[in-house]
Amino acid sequence: MAEKDLFQELKFRDPARARALAAALQHNVDAIGREVSVMHVCGSHEQAIARFGLRAVLPAGLNLIMGPGCPVCVTDGPEVDEAVALAMQGVRVCTYGDMLRLRGTAKSLADAHADGGKVEVVYSVAQAIELAQKSPGEEVVFFASGFETTAVATAAVALARPPPNFSILSVHKYVPAAMEIVAESKETNIEGYVAAGHAAIITGWEIFEPFARRTGAPVVVAGFEPLDILAALVKLTELMKEKRAEVANVYPRCVTKEGNRAAQASLWKVFRTTTGKWRGIAEVPGGNLDLTPAFAHVDARRRFAIDTRPVRDEGAEEEAKGCICGSIMLGLATPNDCALFGKTCVPESPVGACMVSSEGQCRIWHTYGGVPDLRKVG
Repeated sequence: MAEKDLFQELKFRDPARARALAAALQHNVDAIGREVSVMHVCGSHEQAIARFGLRAVLPAGLNLIMGPGCPVCVTDGPEVDEAVALAMQGVRVCTYGDMLRLRGTAKSLADAHADGGKVEVVYSVAQAIELAQKSPGEEVVFFASGFETTAVATAAVALARPPPNFSILSVHKYVPAAMEIVAESKETNIEGYVAAGHAAIITGWEIFEPFARRTGAPVVVAGFEPLDILAALVKLTELMKEKRAEVANVYPRCVTKEGNRAAQASLWKVFRTTTGKWRGIAEVPGGNLDLTPAFAHVDARRRFAIDTRPVRDEGAEEEAKGCICGSIMLGLATPNDCALFGKTCVPESPVGACMVSSEGQCRIWHTYGGVPDLRKVG
């Protein structure tokens, strides 16, 4: 199969094309002639990689690592404390289901609910708006998490004149900052990046060009089907082989160079990037998305006096004893390196943040069996 055909008309289920992509990937890694490490920064990519056993067909010399691509996992303890404090103050806090069991320094929103706090699981910010409209005498706060994709939905609500009893507690994060923190780490040795296709639908792929030039690491935007990911790895290793620090888009059916300009305008009208602490990692410049002063009227941090003292533990460690989620999110370890993984830390009773969310690497590996070698099956 000609190389130019490998990236065209990708079918979602095509064993012959998968074998051709795997062969092309092996050829590129052999040509590089040494072991290389690449990183994707997306929980949805990790779900597909683990579910379909893609690491089993990767060349032995290629390490495919998940970085800090789970927004729930990097939400810091004191940020959760704010939501817990509001719930215990009588405010109805709405959030996505993955955030419910994420602990702050002492309690989670699930704990707050058990203690009589007002907590609601919603599937969208629009559902939180509906709750506010149905209860005009009650304050409703949306605990807003996620990267650019969900931040755009939050921005749209803020621009649409929400009810006066509705406000936003933003813990949204910004994807490019996740790549920056990995690239700047002296401990990591990542030579190329697979970027999340859904975020790039908003931002466009050109946003990664300055990063690629500055770091010397190529970036490839990928979709979420197995063939999408294999095609992205083929292109990424091709760029690495040719020492071209460029950006490539192998998700053209959804992603363009410029992205969604209208969505970007909404996003940056409502939000601004600020430095924020990412759980288990570090202070990340430009890593958080906070509401701009123009939207103070829907900013829960400005509308409420949030006293976290009754719900926080000043002496709490950043991570539970024995948990290595921070190292896992930086690509310095895998879940199998953690003594707690699959033993005391399981989805039913997660110890670390990476086991809480369905996009966390520990949760994904526990669900799909880690790094199965399908070549040994049967």
